[in-house]
Amino acid sequence: MSPSLTTFRDDALIVLDSLGDKATNLLNPTVRLGVTGLSRAGKTVFISSLVHNLLHGGRLPLFEAIRSGRVSSVRLEPQPDDAIPRFQYEDHVQALVRERIWPDSTRAISELRLTIQYESASGWNRMFSAGKLSIDIVDYPGEWLLDLPLLGQDYRTFCENTTRLARSGVRRELSAEWLDLAATLDPNTPADEMTAKRLAERFAAYLRACKSDERSLSTLPPGRFLMPGDLDGSPALTFAPLPDLGDQRFEKGSLGAMMERRFEAYKSVVVRPFFREHFARLDRQIVLIDALQALNRGPEAVQDLERALQDVLACFRPGSNSILSSLMGRRIDKVLIAATKADHLHHESHDRLEAITRRIVDRAIERIGIAGAGIEVIAMASVRATREAVVRQNGQDLPVITGTPMQGETIGGDTFDGNRKTAIFPGDLPERSDSLFQHSDSTSQESRLPHLNIVRFRPPNLEESGSGATLSIPHIRLDRALQFLIGDRLA
Repeated sequence: MSPSLTTFRDDALIVLDSLGDKATNLLNPTVRLGVTGLSRAGKTVFISSLVHNLLHGGRLPLFEAIRSGRVSSVRLEPQPDDAIPRFQYEDHVQALVRERIWPDSTRAISELRLTIQYESASGWNRMFSAGKLSIDIVDYPGEWLLDLPLLGQDYRTFCENTTRLARSGVRRELSAEWLDLAATLDPNTPADEMTAKRLAERFAAYLRACKSDERSLSTLPPGRFLMPGDLDGSPALTFAPLPDLGDQRFEKGSLGAMMERRFEAYKSVVVRPFFREHFARLDRQIVLIDALQALNRGPEAVQDLERALQDVLACFRPGSNSILSSLMGRRIDKVLIAATKADHLHHESHDRLEAITRRIVDRAIERIGIAGAGIEVIAMASVRATREAVVRQNGQDLPVITGTPMQGETIGGDTFDGNRKTAIFPGDLPERSDSLFQHSDSTSQESRLPHLNIVRFRPPNLEESGSGATLSIPHIRLDRALQFLIGDRLA
């Protein structure tokens, strides 16, 4: 993270935390893996499938430690942080496997510890290492990650950036009620709690409209406006940007002074503790995105996804986690950007989805001017809910996917009951990803975006083995994700 986003006090506390973690790691080697994602990308599903496949001997041919037979056991253990809620793995697996419903999305931070016993591939390492690695999986909402850039902004900068974005494209209509109300107010009018509440409610409604399935926009700070939790109604969440402030100063006791003070309180009470206590302690990170949904919603959603990834990648401290850097303040040395729901496409389009996502990430990296080392891109499905098939239509073979649509899903006027299977042609992604980014104007880009037939399918029906044990959850490239994120720590 840019040094301007942290204070000297933050840095000192981070160093103390890192020293404590380092001392603990001498006795019990640990990787802290951050898992987050932008809206509806499937964080809970990813963690549940990852843990289930490791515990139940899932098919993970690209995860070298498993493929070579060097892993002797995998088990869940009590998490080390007593103040953080436990990730409810058992409940989520029950929903996926037994009830065949998708578990609830992440609303707050949670944690789970998974410990792997293994034999090192190096004879030298086997002499000095116990062959034990704990993985502390830290699950947190992507909206919290998108809040971190606020640490480097004052209230006026926040107002300017947020208002400029709100007046562009489809956001102009969605933000009208908030901006219309704000335009009637003088920032130097006396502070009034009910006025502040109306402003905050309309601003939050605008953010929710941007996040809706119909729009699928991604850049939505402040994140706690979308998931307030126990801060609902607090002064730290009762503020909003004021447009067109210029250089005018706020008088003491004015509405503008109240908004500015509460914005700073939001950073102090919400954002800064998350950064210091959780984010700054991570070693590895996976960011899940729903690129398919953005492609289906049009050029503005794609551009907004790129903008969000630009903000996300700017948060990380790129670089190797050497002994010195670990002592002085961790660096997240590996970041995986995963485009999820690859099972919604035929396998012929999986590489194309990955190429499109890589292009979006590369553009974001280029714009913020960071090195791309340690950043990888993958197209995957944490849970494979479909199968592939071929149907004959008009004398030609048509590749399709088959599965059980969720109750209420409608395809071609046919509404499904959640039990009946069907086959659909999901559409094709372009062979060349560059064709989607050659021009910036929405009209020309609109004509190049593919039309995808995105259907919400139920989780698969898992059979049981002869002994009655449930087979592992099927996936696409989960093993490749594991190899990138922790494979080197099991060498």
